[in-house]
Amino acid sequence: LNSLDFRGRVVIGEGEKDKAPMLHNGEVLGQGEGPLWDLAVDPVEGTRLLALGRPGAISVIAAAPEGTLFNPGPAFYAAKLVVGPGAKEAIDLKASVADNLKEIARALKKEVRELTVFVLDKPRHQRLIEEIRLAGARISLQTDGDVGGALAAVLPDTGIDVLMGTGGTPEGVIAAVAVRALGGGMQMRLDPQSEEERWNVVHAGYDLDRVYALDELCSAEDTHFAATGITDRPFLRGVRYGESRAWTESLVIRGATRTLRKVEAWHQLEKLRGISPVAY
Repeated sequence: LNSLDFRGRVVIGEGEKDKAPMLHNGEVLGQGEGPLWDLAVDPVEGTRLLALGRPGAISVIAAAPEGTLFNPGPAFYAAKLVVGPGAKEAIDLKASVADNLKEIARALKKEVRELTVFVLDKPRHQRLIEEIRLAGARISLQTDGDVGGALAAVLPDTGIDVLMGTGGTPEGVIAAVAVRALGGGMQMRLDPQSEEERWNVVHAGYDLDRVYALDELCSAEDTHFAATGITDRPFLRGVRYGESRAWTESLVIRGATRTLRKVEAWHQLEKLRGISPVAY
């Protein structure tokens, strides 16, 4: 990012939450001049997936004009509800799980039993999982990766109809850029997972009962989003290595035109070693 001719400021990073050494909130990147862009980044979304060699890890970045992305302050976790364009008017985070699934199914002209819900496999979701099953929908349980889950809910033909549950707030804001750019629907409510986080969020002036609409999470149309596969997932292949090159597959989304491009790139490792500080 520092090699690019632009001005970007990290507003959603994971430096504090994950004790990462860089990409902290407020860090300014780039060599250019002109308007400042807000950056939301997650260099490895699905760290545990990657460490265990499991599918689903991606690298993501979102950019929007200055001041147009939601600032979650000290909130690390949030409850999320994400659907594709066909059901964006059918969701209500204040309503029950059963009612949401019923309305989503009606909007998509499906039966509830035909819906598949992406849920992170966490102890906090035990009740949510029970409610989804009681409603009759199917569940795709994944240990990590709810930016990828949100993308799966918005993109067609992924086998996922909706994302439900609590995940990282940074990932929620990143996902909101992609969801809005693709015409989907999303709502989010801050959901602290510790007393310390709850105290910090409340004393920072946030209302824990407030449900944020998609245009409050990302208020700009002129946005950019990119995700590159690290390990395979259904709609994005992971990095593949050959003797002298590597292949990557990326989704690149432009919000202003709602254009989605799928980019397959061949990288010559010898050339990359000569220009990059990364040890390829």
